[in-house]
Amino acid sequence: MQVAVSILHILFSISIIVIVLLQSGKQAGLSGSIAGGAETFFGKNKGRTIDALLSKYTAVAAIGFLITCVALQLILNSK
Repeated sequence: MQVAVSILHILFSISIIVIVLLQSGKQAGLSGSIAGGAETFFGKNKGRTIDALLSKYTAVAAIGFLITCVALQLILNSK
């Protein structure tokens, strides 16, 4: 049981790292501030963009990481 949870824990931690690195930064410099008005005007489909999808995946991976942390702690304390 401990081995399976540990493998899941490692997979969640690697997935969090990869997903966060794939996301674009919130500040894009001067060009981001100029284009920011256009983004809010044309941003009706913001929930369908890649950044929104990666944000959702980050949340799922973080919840999975938290659950495996708690599970590992319970497994190790029960011994």
